[in-house]
Amino acid sequence: MSATNGLIGKSVKRVEDKRFTTGRGNYTDDIILPHQTYASFVRSPYAHAKIVHIDTAAAKEMPGVIAIFTGADVADINGVPCGWQVNFKNGNAMKEPKHPLLVADKAKHAGDAVAIVIAESQEEATDAAEAVNVEYEELPCVVDAAKAVQPDAPLVHDEAPNNVCYDWTLGNPIEEVNDAMSKATHITSLEFVNQRLVPNAIEPRCYNSSYDPATEKYTLYTSSQNPHLIRLLMCAFVLGIPEHKVRVVSPDVGGGFGSKIFHYTEEALLTWCTKKIGRPVKWTAERSESFMLDAHGRDHITKAEMGFDKEGKIVALRVKTFANIGAYLSTFGSCVPTYLHGTLLQGLYTTPKINVDVTAVFTNTTPVDAYRGAGRPEATYLLERLIDLAALEMNTDPAELRFKNFIPPFDGVNQPGYQTQVALQYDSGNYEGVLKKGLEMLGYADVRKAQKEAATNGKLLGVGFSTYIEACGIAPSAVVGSLGARAGLFEVGQVRVQPTGKVSVYTGAHSHGQGHETTFAQVVADKFGISMDDVEIIHGDSESVAFGMGTYGSRSLAVGGSAIVKSIEKIIEKGKKIAAHKLEASADDIDFAGGKFTVKGTDKSVGFGEIALTAYVPHIYPKDLEPGLDFSSFYDPANFTYPFGCHIAVVEVDKETGKVVLKRFIAVDDVGNVINPMIVEGQIHGGLAQGIGQALFEGAEYDDNGQLTNASYMDYCMPRADDFPMFETGSQVTPCPHNPLGVKGAGEAGTIGSTPAVVNAVIDALWSGGHKVKDIRMPLTPEKVWRAMQH
Repeated sequence: MSATNGLIGKSVKRVEDKRFTTGRGNYTDDIILPHQTYASFVRSPYAHAKIVHIDTAAAKEMPGVIAIFTGADVADINGVPCGWQVNFKNGNAMKEPKHPLLVADKAKHAGDAVAIVIAESQEEATDAAEAVNVEYEELPCVVDAAKAVQPDAPLVHDEAPNNVCYDWTLGNPIEEVNDAMSKATHITSLEFVNQRLVPNAIEPRCYNSSYDPATEKYTLYTSSQNPHLIRLLMCAFVLGIPEHKVRVVSPDVGGGFGSKIFHYTEEALLTWCTKKIGRPVKWTAERSESFMLDAHGRDHITKAEMGFDKEGKIVALRVKTFANIGAYLSTFGSCVPTYLHGTLLQGLYTTPKINVDVTAVFTNTTPVDAYRGAGRPEATYLLERLIDLAALEMNTDPAELRFKNFIPPFDGVNQPGYQTQVALQYDSGNYEGVLKKGLEMLGYADVRKAQKEAATNGKLLGVGFSTYIEACGIAPSAVVGSLGARAGLFEVGQVRVQPTGKVSVYTGAHSHGQGHETTFAQVVADKFGISMDDVEIIHGDSESVAFGMGTYGSRSLAVGGSAIVKSIEKIIEKGKKIAAHKLEASADDIDFAGGKFTVKGTDKSVGFGEIALTAYVPHIYPKDLEPGLDFSSFYDPANFTYPFGCHIAVVEVDKETGKVVLKRFIAVDDVGNVINPMIVEGQIHGGLAQGIGQALFEGAEYDDNGQLTNASYMDYCMPRADDFPMFETGSQVTPCPHNPLGVKGAGEAGTIGSTPAVVNAVIDALWSGGHKVKDIRMPLTPEKVWRAMQH
């Protein structure tokens, strides 16, 4: 099937922005249902505490209060499940303590919900929640993953000895790695913290649930990236409601970054409450609740060692990580430090021996789950810090060290995919290409010359590299199932051609800012040779769309878009049969291009619109063909996709204050074929802001009492536009060989590649001034950088 009108590859302006920029978006908090009620939660102020007694009597008497429920009321309901099972090294299943809708006996982290208050107005619910009297017995707590596994550490869950959720290993046997490491001529080692981050979507989480006793049907409006999966988890694992009795709708959603993938307790609890009180129940998180309760990201403590031979070739990599997963297992919490982290430790290099060992640990903190990039940023940070540090230690150019160790180019068609030591098989890649392009854009020789001149003038200039790879479009279902996934990872795309030739597309992917309504419409319009104005994209409603697996892991176009293309192909094939009948030709002699079905070698043709009308008014029609022009496809990809790239940062460090100024940032990304370059560049820019934010500004901080001490924008430093230079972006295209669009995914690339580039640049700057610092814990605040220079 050839492209027909050239829309693919064009920077078409986003069609959805008209309603977003004019205030006409429809978000969950905008929805007010008849007889609406409002909820507020009573939450534990302690990170670890027994609940001795709850007195709701005074609160129940307050104006507007309709109902108050506590943990005792929902004790018989299952908790929210984890979606991925990871086994211990000895084969035992991970520890999976119940994550209750309301805690009845013991709060496991600050903010754990103890009771829900429902009232006529939000203000009345909030006031009454403050009147609920809870008597706590505070218990010792632990917030640090490495300390939590010590024998004398407080236990978060009695059924998880030493607070270990699971231990896990991947790669070559450790004995082989140890042997290779013993023969290395140089070993670079690094102990570091990949700090915890708060997602900070613009729109706080919001849910509104209703129940119709006449039909016995529930409707849940939710600010979720994943409406169908929320319905599946809530029905099958928590509430036991038949799926056909539940409609889940995710209307416009104001950002997610991963934090809205997961099934949260509030979604199931509000759905349970609405039937109990017979009225709709709505809850919108306050910003402080978002800081405390939206699943956090990262939080690894790692020791990593990389061995080199005398030629500078990597001979082995040995990694030990303690992953903090918080107080409970979140939906994908178990797979982030394992199958999304350990499997990426080959990076772009030919490292022959790799072993990674991960211990996942419960602590008295907010659950940790997938945050933009999810596991891949942690893997890239580890590898790219080691490579740049090794170059400094061996007095070798960091770019040359990378060229020496890159996997040679392969396209996945004429050359096979690259089999790594850590389970994955890369699809296609040209890793030398992105670094060469990045160096050209940088003007590398000039920057190094400027660095030397700066040092003589008392300034510290540094350049840092990061050449990354990520695994996107997570799949196929059979493989992820064998690795512990409790759901399939296909996607659904239904394409319905209306009798007038207009096209309705129903996708299981969900758009929460990525521009799907534009990108998907470009693909459909291009393939059918019609205007984008004739295409409508429908998503986010379990009653409209047959099924879906949502949007995360840069999978929407690679998996969701491919499902749509499969349906388009079916429609064109059926269209050819209809056209052949009308044109009195064989279907094998019909070509489709430019919106026309044409008999090969003739000027006899019929337009797409006429075929659409004929399919619904089948007066002159093939006898063995059903009417209609409507197909659905379930697309289950053959492999992940593997975007990659090269990011380069140039920084200046103030010797007197430690302040870091980002002078330049270059990003060359290869995300496969590109449907809309402008949207891709926007995704890259956003990702860069988040990745650089981790390097220089952001980080969740808990004190020893388990209190999140920077749970507001007064304390948590979000980057702003004036913190960045103009990003210099470039691209390379290495198509994915196994999906029909040749796309790989762009949503997380910026976040994954940028963080180590910035930190490497700061370390490089310090070394240029004689400060041989191996690591500074992120974020690299002026105080930390200044203190590092004092040693």
